[in-house]
Amino acid sequence: MINDLQSIDWPSMNHAYGPAGDVPLWLRAMTSPDAEVREKAFDDFYGAAHHQGDVYPCTTASLPFLFEMADDPTAPDRASIVELLVSIGREALDRSDGIYFAPDGTGSTAGADSAAFMREHGDAFIAYASDPDLRVRRAGIQGLGLFLDDAGKAVGTLQDRLPCEKGIPERLLVVQTMADLALRLPDARAAVTALLDTLADETAGSTDIRLAALVHRSRCAPADITQATVTTAIGLLRELTPPLPPESGDPAHRAGSEACGCPADAGSTAVGTVPPQVAAAFADLERHNRVHAPTTSLLRAFHGVLDARLLERTALLTEQLNSPDTATRYDAIRMTQELITSWRGDHTDLVLLLAHCLLPEDPYTSTAAAESLGSLSPVSEPAREALAAYVTAQGPDMWAAPQPLLRRAHQEAVMALAGLGDVRALPSLLVALDTGTDAWRAVQAARHLRPAVADLVPRLNRRLAEADCSGQWPDMSTNALLSALGALGETAAVPHLTDALSTALRHERWGTAVSALQALASFGTRAAPALEVILPLTGAKDVDLRAAAAAAVWELERDPGTAVPLLEDLLDSHHHDEAADVLGRIGRPAEVVVPRLRQMLNAGYEWTRVHVAAALWDIAGEAEAGVVVPALLAAWEKNEYTSNHVLACLNRMGPAAVPALPRIQRELTLPRRSGRYNSIANDEELQNNCRAILTRLA
Repeated sequence: MINDLQSIDWPSMNHAYGPAGDVPLWLRAMTSPDAEVREKAFDDFYGAAHHQGDVYPCTTASLPFLFEMADDPTAPDRASIVELLVSIGREALDRSDGIYFAPDGTGSTAGADSAAFMREHGDAFIAYASDPDLRVRRAGIQGLGLFLDDAGKAVGTLQDRLPCEKGIPERLLVVQTMADLALRLPDARAAVTALLDTLADETAGSTDIRLAALVHRSRCAPADITQATVTTAIGLLRELTPPLPPESGDPAHRAGSEACGCPADAGSTAVGTVPPQVAAAFADLERHNRVHAPTTSLLRAFHGVLDARLLERTALLTEQLNSPDTATRYDAIRMTQELITSWRGDHTDLVLLLAHCLLPEDPYTSTAAAESLGSLSPVSEPAREALAAYVTAQGPDMWAAPQPLLRRAHQEAVMALAGLGDVRALPSLLVALDTGTDAWRAVQAARHLRPAVADLVPRLNRRLAEADCSGQWPDMSTNALLSALGALGETAAVPHLTDALSTALRHERWGTAVSALQALASFGTRAAPALEVILPLTGAKDVDLRAAAAAAVWELERDPGTAVPLLEDLLDSHHHDEAADVLGRIGRPAEVVVPRLRQMLNAGYEWTRVHVAAALWDIAGEAEAGVVVPALLAAWEKNEYTSNHVLACLNRMGPAAVPALPRIQRELTLPRRSGRYNSIANDEELQNNCRAILTRLA
C-alpha cells in the first residue's frame, strides 16, 4: 500500500476541481450536491484512474477517500461510490499476483495493493449489504463474496440477508454470492454447500431460491450433477413460469417489447455523419446486452456449469424456448445460439424451436430469432420454410416499413433466408435496392443469391457507380458492393468493377482498389479486359495494392511467365501467404519457387508454414509429401484455427494424406466446434473435409 500521497502521479484534474495535489478535492466532487458536477467527477475518475477497468497506483491511493465517502450516509449517490469500489476490487483481485506490467512496460503492484486494501476493509461491506439504498445493498452483497476473508462471518451475514430481501434479483444475488464465496474461500465451502442443499430441498420455500440454490450448488460441485439435477431445475423453472389462464392472454401474443419491458428498437439510419452500419453495430451491442427475465443470469450460470453436457443443456433450452413467459423465451434465444455456435451435434430440434419464435405479432422476439438463425447458417437449414413463410406473409414492402421494430424483424428474416441461398428473399432485397432503405443490409445478403443475378447485378452496378470514392473515408458500403458483385460472378459487372478500380486509384483509395482487384480476380479470364488497368499496378509502391494486382494478373491472364516473378518477389513481403496460395494455384509451372518455399517451411509462424506447405504440394506434388504432411499436422497441433487450410490441402493430396488419418479421425470425435474463428460455417466445412478424406482413404 502506498502511504506517501505526494509521491503519487495523480491524474491532473485541476481544470475542474482545483490542484491535482489536493487529492480529496477532486475525489470529493463525486459527492457534490450538483448532479452535473458528480457525473463529471465520476467520468473523470473512470477515464483517468480506472480506465477500461485498469488499476493504477493513483487508484490504490484513492481507496481510503472512496471508503470515507461511501461510509457517509449523507453523501449523495453513495451507490455509485460503492459500485466503483466493487469494480476496482474485482479487477484488483484479478491482478493481485505479483507485478502487473502496463502496456507501456511499466511495472506496478497496484493490483496486489488494491486487493489487499479491499480485504482489509472487507467488514465495510457488511454494513453496505444491509443499507436502505437498494443499489448500495446490491454492491455490498457482491463485496461480501469478494473481499470478506472471515468465512464464518461472511456466510452468516449472507444467510441473515436472504430473508430480508424482497426482490427476486436481490435474493438470487445473495445465493449467487454464497457460491462465489465458497469458490473463493475453501473454508466456506462446507458451510455454503450445506446451506445451498437445505435451500434447494426446502419444498415450502420460495421457488426462485430453490432454483438458485440448486444451480449454485452445482457451481460448487459440478461433478455431483446428475440427470436428476437438470430435471429438478426444469421443474422449478416451470413452477416459476406457470401457464397463464386463457383469459389473461398468452404473452406470446403481445408485442414482445411490451411483454419484455423493453423499448422498441431504433432503426439503423445514419445519425449525422455516422454510417448506418456503425449505428447498427452499436444498437446490436446494446440489444445483446439486455436481460429481460430475472432468472436469466441464473440460467446462464447453469449452462456454464453444464458445459459439454449437451443433452441436459438441450433439455433445459427446450423448456426455456417453450416457456409461456415472453422474457424467459426471449433470453433463451441468445443462449441457444451460443450453444449451437460452440458445440457440434444435431441441433435440428433447437433450430426449429428458434423458428417457432418467428411470430408476426411479436416483432421484438422475431427479430432476435431471425438474427440468431442468420448467424447459424448452414445449420439453420431446418428453419428455411419457417423463415420463408414469415417473409412471404409480410410482403416485400415490409422491408421499408415505417415502424423500426417491424422493419428490423423483417430484414433479419430476409437476410437469414438469403443466407440459405433461398430466392424467396429476393423481392424484399429488390425493395431495398430500389428505394435505398437500409440498402447496405441488402447488399450483404445479395451475395448469396446467384440464381437471381439478372435482377440483382444491374441494381448493384448502379449503386456502385453512384458510390463516392473521393472522400477521405469512402462509403462503407463500397467494399461490400465490390465483394457482392465478385461473389455473384455475372460478367456484366466487370466494366463497373474496372471503373470503380480506376476511380479508387485516381483518388488514392488503396483499400477500395484492393477490394476491386479481388472482385475482378474472382471472374478469372472473363475479366481479361481489365488487364490494361491492372498490369501497371504490379509495380505499385503500396505492397497491398501490388499483391492484389499480382494475384489478379494470374487469374485474368493465366500466364505463368508474367505472374510467377511478381509473386516470387512478394514472398519477401508481409503478403507471402497470399503469394504462396496463388503460386500453388499456378501449380507445376511455378516450380522455380520450390527452393524458396522449402526455406520458408522453417518459418516460426505456423500460418506461414501452412500456406507454404500447401503451395509445395500443389506445385511439386508427391515429391514433397514427406515434408508437407508433417508441416501441416504440426501447424494444426499448434493452432487449431489453421485446420480449415490444413484439411483443404489434405483433401487434395489423396493417398499421400494417409499419415494424417489418426488426427483426422480424432478431430471428428471432438464435441466442441473448431475451424478458423470457431465459426459454424468453417467448422461444418472442416467436418465435411474430414469425412471426405476418411471415405476416400480409410
